[in-house]
Amino acid sequence: MAPTATDQHLATARVPGRFRREVAYLLSGLPLGIAAFVLMVTGFALGVSTLILLLGLPVLGGTLAMARWFARVEAAQIERVSGRPLPPGAERTPRGGWGLLADAQGWRDLVHAVVAFPVRVTTFSIALAWLVGGVGGLTYGLWSWSIPRDENDGLMDLAFGLTGRGPDIAFNTALGVVLLATTIPVIRGLATAQAGLGRVMLRGGSL
Repeated sequence: MAPTATDQHLATARVPGRFRREVAYLLSGLPLGIAAFVLMVTGFALGVSTLILLLGLPVLGGTLAMARWFARVEAAQIERVSGRPLPPGAERTPRGGWGLLADAQGWRDLVHAVVAFPVRVTTFSIALAWLVGGVGGLTYGLWSWSIPRDENDGLMDLAFGLTGRGPDIAFNTALGVVLLATTIPVIRGLATAQAGLGRVMLRGGSL
């Protein structure tokens, strides 16, 4: 059955909401990733180095507990941004003693916090650059006067020897239009890649 006008209208109306969720997911990923990475690396290093003194056992246990918390936060974000529920989590090993360290999912959660950090840095940087570059390029003609000028006159002067504000504004405006026109698919691709990593590592689900 062909989609009706109402279905098409609803699909169009959902795009801004999904786009906002994807942007929020990517931009919030960096501070969350920094906190998770620092705590996981520090906790694991401290726990392993003091394990022989038995002090490492509660340290590693606390680190795995933090890893599970970060994993729950990431899983909730993935479900919200993708609209797809994650598979149920694996059975947890009972707490206490050495049994806590046998929790395989807890270790996967810890590894995810470490592995996801460079991914979050990359997706955050690209998303922010795309958004700011698009808006900045489109409005370049309004604020380009504030840029100090020296012997060169912008990118067009450096690349093609075209001087004057006109070519410089035209180039940056065109670049901003291209970035804004491709923002939705780029942001969606970045969010899908970041969420896909979490879906596989935290729940063993498929992309």
